[in-house]
Amino acid sequence: MVHDRKEFSGTGVVVCMMHVEVVSREDYLSFIDQQPLGNFMQYPSWAEVKTEWDNDLLGWFDQEQRMVGCCLVLYRKLPGLNKHLAYIPRGPVIDWKSKQLGEWFEPLFEYLRRKNVFSVKMEPPVVRAKWKTPTIKEYLKEVREHELKGKTLRDLGPDEVVGSAEYVQQELRSMGWKEKDGEGGFSAIQPQYVFRLPLEERSLDDVFAGFHTNWRRNVRKADKQGIVVTEGGEQELKEFYELLKVTAERDKFSVRAFSYFDTMYKSMKREDPNRIRLYMARYEGELLASTIATHTNGHTWYLYGASSNEKREKMPNHAIQWKMIQDAHAIGAHTYDFRGISNTLDESDHLYGLLRFKLGFGGEACEFIGEWDYPLQPLLHWAFDMYMKKR
Repeated sequence: MVHDRKEFSGTGVVVCMMHVEVVSREDYLSFIDQQPLGNFMQYPSWAEVKTEWDNDLLGWFDQEQRMVGCCLVLYRKLPGLNKHLAYIPRGPVIDWKSKQLGEWFEPLFEYLRRKNVFSVKMEPPVVRAKWKTPTIKEYLKEVREHELKGKTLRDLGPDEVVGSAEYVQQELRSMGWKEKDGEGGFSAIQPQYVFRLPLEERSLDDVFAGFHTNWRRNVRKADKQGIVVTEGGEQELKEFYELLKVTAERDKFSVRAFSYFDTMYKSMKREDPNRIRLYMARYEGELLASTIATHTNGHTWYLYGASSNEKREKMPNHAIQWKMIQDAHAIGAHTYDFRGISNTLDESDHLYGLLRFKLGFGGEACEFIGEWDYPLQPLLHWAFDMYMKKR
């Protein structure tokens, strides 16, 4: 990604040679489709899903009017005031390895001020650290052996720390961005920790061999016992939703209205037939598990999952994950992303199960640099922050 350096005008004032403006959907898609960090939450279809937010598709342009960055910005208006919160989910899509990060944000802030934005929230698509499955499993043995309590991934030295991410954090702090501390690895919006399965330059046999022995056995068991996994269509979305409500009642979480999933499916399918897929795992016609996956930029995400309270011993959840991994591999994905996990390594913690199931597939835990706020109007930002904390 190319960008220009700052130059000095005749008055000695520093001038940023990039500017930000609204771009067409077509130009935006043409650009982001070529970007390795183009997360599905930065696509126009995601703006259509978030019906309660207003939005802009923005582009960064250099002196030659070349588009060099982009972002989807969502806006939420404060009740009774002509002031807005701006939110950039898993973005913006810019050169995060740039040594002049301020040059990217100055024109963005200028644009957002004109939109009466009082505070900007973002979750950069920047990974700070990685822990591989064997490393985590070895530490879990020590946790059990010594009956250690309250341990997290941060107590375990990562296999990889990304130096450029540490630099980004340093630069954001120096600019005035405020880092949000997510409890248990979960911010208010997106998880700071995810679990990913690398697929690049690996055969499906290699991938399957990396599963835990019991996970391989469970996949085979599901097949032998007659679990059939197929891709569903729009007409089967209601079945998924009914099963999701069963899952929500069992696991005690709230579920969005059906219209949310209906809009998501239709918007993403319109944008690209491979953008979203619905999976159905059945036994003798009975739906036992159903999932939604999304795909952009060589990256497939496991987005939503639902499972029945019945016939769980037939391992439909393992079967459906294996099918999604196979399909991700078939369309050339370099990564299969199980999405959010907690950072806890304490097996008595109710959030540990998020990691346990995903760990069996043999990937790696990744820590993003998290959620950041920039107060364009500090007093109003502070008041809003206090209000949100008291809710």
